[in-house]
Amino acid sequence: MAMATNIVGPGLDDLPTVPGLHEALERLDSVDGEMVLDFTAVERVSPAALRAMEQLAAKAQEKSVRLVLRGVHVHVYKVLKLVRLAPRFSFLN
Repeated sequence: MAMATNIVGPGLDDLPTVPGLHEALERLDSVDGEMVLDFTAVERVSPAALRAMEQLAAKAQEKSVRLVLRGVHVHVYKVLKLVRLAPRFSFLN
């Protein structure tokens, strides 16, 4: 069963993203199959968010849960690719 988790906040600031990622990390224990994270309003990713995404990806891999990022902006994808996180997620437009 897919579980949609909205982790975005308004505007350019991604400060709501880090708490949202931590919330997704906590919810991961109750997810089977895949978790969908909505990145449509995320226009930049902070180093703290990248660390949280790395933790989330590691735990998802442990639990065999597929992480899907929906609506990722191209420049955010480029950052994920640059730090070698992109292969750990699936992407949906």
